[in-house]
Order: sequence, then C-alpha cells, then structure tokens
Amino acid sequence: MGWAVQRKMKLSTVKRAMRIGLVCIAILFLSALAARAQKDIWQTAVDGAARTMPSARIVVVEIKSGRLLASAHLEQAARTLAEPGSTLKPLLLFQLIAQGRWQPGRRVACARNLQIAGRWLHCSHPALPPMDARSALAWSCNSYFAEVAAHTTPNELETMLRTTGLLAPSRLVNQQAVAIYHRADNVEETQLEFLGVKGIRVTPLELAGAYRWLATELEKNPGSPAAQTLRAGLGDSASFGMAGGAGLGGVPVMGKTGTAERDGVAQTHGWFAGLAGNVVIVVYLPAGRGMDAAQLAGVVIKNSPLNRGAKP
Repeated sequence: MGWAVQRKMKLSTVKRAMRIGLVCIAILFLSALAARAQKDIWQTAVDGAARTMPSARIVVVEIKSGRLLASAHLEQAARTLAEPGSTLKPLLLFQLIAQGRWQPGRRVACARNLQIAGRWLHCSHPALPPMDARSALAWSCNSYFAEVAAHTTPNELETMLRTTGLLAPSRLVNQQAVAIYHRADNVEETQLEFLGVKGIRVTPLELAGAYRWLATELEKNPGSPAAQTLRAGLGDSASFGMAGGAGLGGVPVMGKTGTAERDGVAQTHGWFAGLAGNVVIVVYLPAGRGMDAAQLAGVVIKNSPLNRGAKP
C-alpha cells in the first residue's frame, strides 16, 4: 500500500474520530441542558408550593444520583430536628418483612385510642376490620405498628434505623444538624420510638436520605414480599389513604405521612415522605399535620417535570 493511500486512510480515521467526538460532546451538552431544565422546573414547582405555606421545608432528591434537585428553606431544613412520626413505619416494616420476622398477611385489630406508657395515640382512619400490612400502611394504624414493635428489641430497632442512614448526616449540605436518638430501655419505649413520637429526632434531609435508601431496596428486590407489600401499601396511602393529597398531582406516588408533637407541646408538626418517578420528596411543616404536608407535596408534583401536562 502506497504512502499516499496510508496517509489518506489515517486522515479519514482522524476525521471520523473527530466527528464521533463532536457528536459525543453535543450529546453531553444537550443532556446537561436537559438536566438543568428539569432542575429549574422542579425548583419552580417547589417555589410555587412554598408560597402557599411559607414555613414549609421541602426537599426533592434524585434517587439514582442522590443529587438535590430543588428545595425550600434548605438551611432551615438542614438544622431542623423533629420527631418523624409515622414516616418511620415503612422503613422498619420493610426490613422486618425482608428478614422474615413479620408476616405481611398477619392481621391486627385497631384499638382506635391506643395508650402506651401514659401517652395516647389516636387513629383517625375510618373504622376498619383487622388490618394486614398493606392496609396498615395505607391507613397508618398505630395499633398495628405497636404490635409489630412489640416483637422488636431496642438493639434491633437501632440497627434498622442505622441501616437506612437515618441517624447519619446527609450528603446534601455541609453544615447540618445530626439526628438525636436515645435507645429504648423497654417494650413501651421501643413502641413509641417505632412510631416515631419519642426518643428520635431527625432532619428533613436525613429523612430524604432514608427514603432514597428505601427506593433503592425496592428497586433491587422488586418481587420480594417486602417490596410488594411496601409498594402496594404506600401506593394506597398516596391514593386514598392518609397521604391521599399527594396523589392529586396526577402521577403515581408512594408516600407516607407523619404527625407528631414534642413532650409538653400541644402543637403538632407534619411530615410527608414519598417516592414519585425518579425522586424522593420530603415536606416538613413546623405547625400542621401529615395530611397537610401530603397536600403540599401534591402541589409540587402537579407542577413538576413528572406531570407532562403541567405548566409551572
């Protein structure tokens, strides 16, 4: 083969490589633009929702990357420590079912007004027959989860909480508060901690991280009894159950509410933690109920990139 032919072939190869390189650069550039646009839409959706409840702390985190997509009052969310209430229930139930230590078909009757260690825990859901795990998640039945907690030791409860990452700082910001946790000493304290009303206080950022962990586990084990139960129960919750307001955004959501109060403080604070599309959404209201937080999450979702018909 002559020198001229070889040179021509080399030039052709170089040009082809340059074309491929330019195409790759263009794809990366367009992908970055699309990601930026998606993030801007999320932030606009969060800003709009936050205007209706100015005290709300809201965070939206991408499940796969752990990247913060949008937030409202991020600095306050990083410093806020509050009892997580019933948002703990899915995180703990998933692990117990996955370990074969709780059967999702087991049914427990609701006492309606449950008393634990002198503390009253009222269920506001409709009167229902004894519930299995799916129904208990949908309606957040305290009697059901108190029974689950009674089969859990304090050491096991702490291990499960740490497994989710809930008790460790999030990686979303540098300056932040860290969860406060006091390990239970007896069955009743374990039940109250399992229900998220005593012995534990977390930030919205930490709760978002824990639900990201849950999303990853559901993705890794889609056909397991634990994943099927959690998907169904949290889907019901955000459809017609206690977190029903989150489902008004027009896209499928799995979510859980939480309402709690500090000892000696009558005012409640409200939580919503949920999974929608490729994101985790956490809403915290310093004054309010879990149902209010779920309603606000629904407003965010309605105007988000998940809802193609939205016009944020």
